[in-house]
Amino acid sequence: MNAMRRNGLNGVLILALALVLSACGFHFQGQAELPPEMAQTRIATPDPYSQFVRRLSILLEQNGAQVVTAPAGTAILEIPESNVRKDILSIGDTARVREYRIVHRVRFRLVDTDGNVLVPEQALERSRVISFDEQDILAATREEEYLREELADTLSRLVLRRLGTTRA
Repeated sequence: MNAMRRNGLNGVLILALALVLSACGFHFQGQAELPPEMAQTRIATPDPYSQFVRRLSILLEQNGAQVVTAPAGTAILEIPESNVRKDILSIGDTARVREYRIVHRVRFRLVDTDGNVLVPEQALERSRVISFDEQDILAATREEEYLREELADTLSRLVLRRLGTTRA
């Protein structure tokens, strides 16, 4: 009998949580509504094998666009800039870097095969701060790699969202 009450109480709590989440406007992000011209999209970028471009290609495919490499296609996603840099924020007593910022900047625009601009050029930039511990160099290196991957993923999602919401 006690187990039945507990199961009933769990059900009520789950229902209450669902109601609270729906009341505050929370909803899962669905697929992006990409312009129909992006049915077959070619990505034009100086570095087609960067983490950012690879992640963006996957997201485009997951959202219904076919990423093509041949010049033939219905749209061209131009990415003239996708740069990652490190800025020093602080230096320790031993004249070594203690803290720095990793900054990833992306510029992009979408054109059709005739050169008509579908989405005007936009720039996005995200950054993360990392502390450097010279006593644990391997951990610091792995943390930097992780942050670079996370920045590439975040920016690729932002580009996808912009492509899905911006109309020329």
